[in-house]
Amino acid sequence: MGIVKISDALHEELRKSSSVMCRSINAQAEFWIKVGMLAEANPTVPFTEIMALQLKNAEVQEPTIDAA
Repeated sequence: MGIVKISDALHEELRKSSSVMCRSINAQAEFWIKVGMLAEANPTVPFTEIMALQLKNAEVQEPTIDAA
């Protein structure tokens, strides 16, 4: 574990988004870092596909939307 220095403005955005996403500030930062690293390493893969692959790798069953 280490300390990462970020701007006050980015910290405020982390704080706000973490409350919306029901994550701690640290968990939100870790999520953004992980997704950013995956996006940088795979620039042609859309965000939704990155998330679907991560859920699949974690063996999470994707929910389906029923058409009414």
